[in-house]
Amino acid sequence: MIKILFICHGNICRSPMAQYLLAHLAAERGLACRTQSAATSREEIGNPIYPPARRKLREKGIPFGDHRAVQMTRQDDGTFDLLLAMDQSNVRNMTAIAGGDPAGKIRRLLDFTDHPRDIADPWYTGDFEATYDDLLQGCQALLDWLEGQ
Repeated sequence: MIKILFICHGNICRSPMAQYLLAHLAAERGLACRTQSAATSREEIGNPIYPPARRKLREKGIPFGDHRAVQMTRQDDGTFDLLLAMDQSNVRNMTAIAGGDPAGKIRRLLDFTDHPRDIADPWYTGDFEATYDDLLQGCQALLDWLEGQ
């Protein structure tokens, strides 16, 4: 079973959306995945998924749990097979938290697509549909990659 940790700045929008979306898509494909999410910052620790992100997941039929924001730790590098960031700023912060990335586990989610790029933070853009579309594209590409392993 592959273990994937999704990471964004606060762990209330992009990373929990990715966590639950990938779990849902993997289950549909019959793939065994364990997904979790975390933040690089401490700003939102203990807070639930941001209401517009919850609404978007509900609108798309993606089940989610009683998520509470947590911060990534150095130990996560040893626990998870992949540590997937939403943007390059997350990658820098994750690498610092992990004390490096010798195994190459830290990547951006959209690096698995044909058009690698950052996923804009909907906390600032307000565009949860665009974020969902990026997450869907990234999660589908990731699952394709995993199936090819």
